[in-house]
Amino acid sequence: MVSENQSVPTGLFITLEGGDGSGKSTQAELLSSWLTDAGYVVVRSREPGGTDLGLELREIVLHRRGDIAPRAEALLYAADRAHNIATKVRPAIERGEIVIQDRYLDSSVAYQGAGRVLDGQEVREISLWATEGLMPDLTILLDLDEGVGRERLDEARTRYDRLEAEKHDFHARVRAAYLALAEASPERFLVLPATDSIDSIAASVRSRVESLLRR
Repeated sequence: MVSENQSVPTGLFITLEGGDGSGKSTQAELLSSWLTDAGYVVVRSREPGGTDLGLELREIVLHRRGDIAPRAEALLYAADRAHNIATKVRPAIERGEIVIQDRYLDSSVAYQGAGRVLDGQEVREISLWATEGLMPDLTILLDLDEGVGRERLDEARTRYDRLEAEKHDFHARVRAAYLALAEASPERFLVLPATDSIDSIAASVRSRVESLLRR
């Protein structure tokens, strides 16, 4: 387990990242089922909205009518993250369980940092403070062209949240930020084309997770 200022726990923390429409939820479910069938205890979470408090914050940051100042938005995500890690994720890891989570601090660096044109390092530092430095063992980045992502959303959505509704250049900045994060931390990231088949992506994810389980 990778953690700053914390002793090393025994579980695993796996996060999935990517632009809207990249298929994170599908891959999280497939990975969870595979691990559960193999006898592991799996805890699922997401950000925002992994806890009861998080559900309230999710409604604010994704569905509130009217503007939210970019810095306020970043702080709301950090608040959700702090509570999620303290009350759900870290206790599960310390019990030796495997946490699979849809989005983590890389999302904030990409969406609030690059998307909202804030300082990405400052956004990251806020999240590190909020989570006492907890970092994932593995981050799976499903890389998808923002135009293809919009087409997928158009097929699946009748209502867009505040971030999904942003314009093309916003999502282009988000994608570029994700790829830069992955390039800077190749030991943590597994980058997969989200246009590959669901089964192919799942097989690549399982192969990488197996290497972590053998540590």
